Amino acid sequence: MIELSLPANFSDSSHLPFIAKLSRIDGHQTATLVGEIGDELMFQFQDLTISIVQPVGEDIIGDIVFVEPAYNRVSRWIRERSDHNTLLVTERCDQLCIMCSQPPKKSHIDMFTFMEQACMLAPQNMMIGFSGGEPLLYKEQLFALLEKVHTVRPDLKFHVLTNAQHFEEDDVERLRQTAFKSVLWGVPLYASDPSTHDSIVGKIGAFEQLVTSLPIMARAGLQIELRSVLLKQNYHEFEQLSRFISSKLPFVSVWAIMQLERIGFAKNRWFEQFVDHSENSEPLMAAVSVAKSVGLDISLYNIPYCTVPQKLRGFLSQSISDWKRSFPADCEKCSVKSICTGFFEWHSTLEDYKYGGVI
Repeated sequence: MIELSLPANFSDSSHLPFIAKLSRIDGHQTATLVGEIGDELMFQFQDLTISIVQPVGEDIIGDIVFVEPAYNRVSRWIRERSDHNTLLVTERCDQLCIMCSQPPKKSHIDMFTFMEQACMLAPQNMMIGFSGGEPLLYKEQLFALLEKVHTVRPDLKFHVLTNAQHFEEDDVERLRQTAFKSVLWGVPLYASDPSTHDSIVGKIGAFEQLVTSLPIMARAGLQIELRSVLLKQNYHEFEQLSRFISSKLPFVSVWAIMQLERIGFAKNRWFEQFVDHSENSEPLMAAVSVAKSVGLDISLYNIPYCTVPQKLRGFLSQSISDWKRSFPADCEKCSVKSICTGFFEWHSTLEDYKYGGVI
């Protein structure tokens, strides 16, 4: 597992938190490398000296980091050599999904100034994610950040995870601006039946608000990635969901069908929620078939290559972020390991699947 939070020592632990780019060359907002002793790297940021032990097998030079001297910590917010960089906007949320991987908190720490600075320093043409909690609880701040960054860094692209409960008609003209053309909005939709969707997200009326918001997003010209997690609670309804999306939401850019992640609320509810698609692939195959028949772009996320029929393998995506991707020992000899999404580090096993194994 790739380390994102690194222990560090500072010449002054009272220094306020800041954003910096770890660099070998002195420049704007850089923490410049001034010495190396084995794996220990010494950086200088203005009058502050920083000592970081570089993780084995990794290169942190070029990373954009959030530095917290008071906590002896450096967090790798944007890694130069990764395609998986996501910034946490808030841990607050107005839904309570039964399988939430990031259980919400009531408190909020405003990090927008730091996130803006980090984006400004990002490598060219990078995709940066924003997640929560629910980022659009702070809609004005997020919109303003995206607009401001775009004026300076039009090369950047963004992916925002949102429950889409907070879009309004008054947002349409603003969202038609160029700044939002480079944003893909990841929106969860778990069933075409309102009661099923609402019970999964833990909020009565969520489905109704969602099907109101999605056309608003479409009128604004936003790119929409619908996201649907496979669960015992909704798996039998996936063909109906596919028909609903295909007929009622033809404007979506892509439909991502996702296997469950065993973390957060799902960790202790695993056997109540996890559905083995390898044992019964019919609902999944039917959903894909319907969507494919109308030309809807489909991606299968978090699904190991060996656990689906041949007909579905062309839809698989290497979706698990590199920092949390792992493979069990049995996969070392597999001929398709290089194109498989793998497993989450905290549950790297095939034991949940009836069918699957080395190819």
